[in-house]
Amino acid sequence: MAQEEQTFRKRKFIAPATKRGKVCTRMSGMIYTFDIENSDFEGWGLFKPVSEKKAKLVKEADIHAVDQYLKLLKAYRLRLVYKLFGSTWLAYPVNESDALQRLGKVKPVLVRLVTAGKDFDQIVARFDGAAFWFDKLDRKADPFLAKDLREALKDEKLVGDLNIKGLTPETKTTYDIAVDRRILLLKEFQESTDEGRLKAALKTGGGSLEDFEDRGEYWVVNWTTSNGEKHHSAIQKENLTVMSAGICLAGEDDRFDLQSLVAVVEDRPGWVERDYY
Repeated sequence: MAQEEQTFRKRKFIAPATKRGKVCTRMSGMIYTFDIENSDFEGWGLFKPVSEKKAKLVKEADIHAVDQYLKLLKAYRLRLVYKLFGSTWLAYPVNESDALQRLGKVKPVLVRLVTAGKDFDQIVARFDGAAFWFDKLDRKADPFLAKDLREALKDEKLVGDLNIKGLTPETKTTYDIAVDRRILLLKEFQESTDEGRLKAALKTGGGSLEDFEDRGEYWVVNWTTSNGEKHHSAIQKENLTVMSAGICLAGEDDRFDLQSLVAVVEDRPGWVERDYY
């Protein structure tokens, strides 16, 4: 084995690599894992060991060699959901029964090194026992189905509103995952803006935002309780702490934030408005 390892050090091997990831190869039934000297490389590469734990990238692997490599792995038909980062996508099985039989479970999976395709495109991926690697777009799939799903998502339709030919339970699940992602991203975006922060805080407390004015270090927020009463309060920008509630709180305004202020106002039988200049 030691002699084989010495021989192996002089040889090159093909492997898929992700940024800041590792590459693996097998020799005489043994799996060898290496860190990559150029850890920013992502793609199919030709590597050469430089030590027991490191390998260097010699060059990108040619298409024919990659194709031969992929043919050694089991093929799975998946539908792309959305890109996660770099060339890694989330995908869902096209056939849940097949996935359950072959993988023992049905769930969204990560597909690495995706070089072609858009949301909802059907692909062929290869599984090496640990990761899925993109092979090609599935030419047997209906391209109009993916296009119709993209348009429906753009129009913000829910899965129950879909009227698309060729929908399967698996396709509906894929679409649902994409909708959940879109809602989450929209919520994160809204909460990252000034207006979004104020709306989120008021909504959690049970109120709603009318409008607000920027006064430098604080906002004057015009808002409404759940029963329709209108109020305006001075709120610190940094942490949404109350500077002046707009009602009499016996000088304890700064003990509350905007979210808790809503509950205080709605539970209070009487209040005195203040003006801000």
